[in-house]
Amino acid sequence: MEFSSKILEKAVEEMSQLPGIGKRTALRLVLHLMRQPKAQTQNLSEALMQMRNDVKFCKSCNNLSDSEFCNICSSPKRDTKTICVVEDVRDVMAIENTSSYQGLYHVLGGKISPMDGIGPHDLSIEPLVNKVKRGEVNELIFALSSTMEGDTTNFYIFKQIQEYNIKTSTIARGISVGDELEYADEITLGRSIVNRIPFENSLKL
Repeated sequence: MEFSSKILEKAVEEMSQLPGIGKRTALRLVLHLMRQPKAQTQNLSEALMQMRNDVKFCKSCNNLSDSEFCNICSSPKRDTKTICVVEDVRDVMAIENTSSYQGLYHVLGGKISPMDGIGPHDLSIEPLVNKVKRGEVNELIFALSSTMEGDTTNFYIFKQIQEYNIKTSTIARGISVGDELEYADEITLGRSIVNRIPFENSLKL
């Protein structure tokens, strides 16, 4: 792809680093921005820089937040003794959109995947286990994707907290095996949360 402007080429190159964005799509986006008022591009640039500089990880659940604790952990209306374990912030958003869950979350930041070099210590598992040890949890809901990596992660956490007297459950398999949680429709996902089953039962399936 030949460019008449090195500056334009650099912008396209940077845009094409985004997931799912190839060079041709990146070029269309950059040319679109060129046709818009400068103020719109400036607003986009400022919003992205503010996001990188000011968005934090919640000190309690590891969700993205504007302050030390996210609005979910800070809400007095949430059930603080029930924690839903998810892979990343997109799963929090997906479950919140169902309006079927009123507990808290714990974002692991990924799944155990030896093939990708991701082990338990690369994830936010220890802080979750510590919450259980301190008696802060009555129920853990495992809501990771129904993949081999998701099931492996669920089982690893389960073994870490098995000796403690808490309820463990997993979302019902209304989510197809191999599917990522964020792509499930809201009705199916909501029912999976409401109709969750004891985690021990899932080991027998």
